[in-house]
Amino acid sequence: MFADLELARRLERTEGAAGAAFVGARRQGSEWAHRHGVYMMFDGANSPLTQTFGLGILEPATDEVLSKIEEFFGRHQAAVNHEVCPLAGVPLLQSLVKRRYIPCEVSNVLFLDLRENQPAVRLNPELTVRVAGADDLDDYARVLALGWSDAVEFAPQIKEMAYMMATSEGYAAFLVQRGREFIAAAGLFLHEGIALLAGASTIAEERGHGAQRAVLAARLDYARKHGCGVAMMVVEPGSASQRNGERNGFSIAYTRTKWRRSAALG
Repeated sequence: MFADLELARRLERTEGAAGAAFVGARRQGSEWAHRHGVYMMFDGANSPLTQTFGLGILEPATDEVLSKIEEFFGRHQAAVNHEVCPLAGVPLLQSLVKRRYIPCEVSNVLFLDLRENQPAVRLNPELTVRVAGADDLDDYARVLALGWSDAVEFAPQIKEMAYMMATSEGYAAFLVQRGREFIAAAGLFLHEGIALLAGASTIAEERGHGAQRAVLAARLDYARKHGCGVAMMVVEPGSASQRNGERNGFSIAYTRTKWRRSAALG
């Protein structure tokens, strides 16, 4: 499996579909649309979900397309945020600069071929991992929020977002238990044979017990059993999450840049 344009299209389409499912689960005050190969999501002016996926990689991002996308976010008086895959090409980046966008975030998109045999992973026998059921949603949201409490910018929204994600179509929530306590949580979104790993966190005082390794192994096993051939994750470059992914066989498909245009520009 090569990190080429076809794979990039599949990965970007999956993350766009995941964002649309999350926003659609909220129902009130949010909106998403899929036009010209671009997933557009509005989930509040300050939400990390308010952005696009797939710009220029599924269909050409002409000036007309960019204008229509800007109109979508303009109706909500929100800044326009595009997650741009480098395989969309330099002309798109030049267009964004001309339209007064600036780069504001960089992330690495990793992938794993689930059809290949993976080395056995030694897990902490003290830990158990299971898919959260309807009665576990409070624990799932609580643990996820606690694990992300150091993300100051989005901390107030994490718990609500956890409920939204857990009830989204195609999403599975996982809980890690040590003894009688839940210590970590993570999510998995399945779309057209791609498994998107997302939302993993461990309570600060419980880190170091291998919870993330355990929940990663559980999610990959779940994805294989549900017919997925590829797993993906999006991480901060050089982060512990990236190192954890690479230890478990993930490779970097490409480095993606988020471009932002202020709502004040109209």
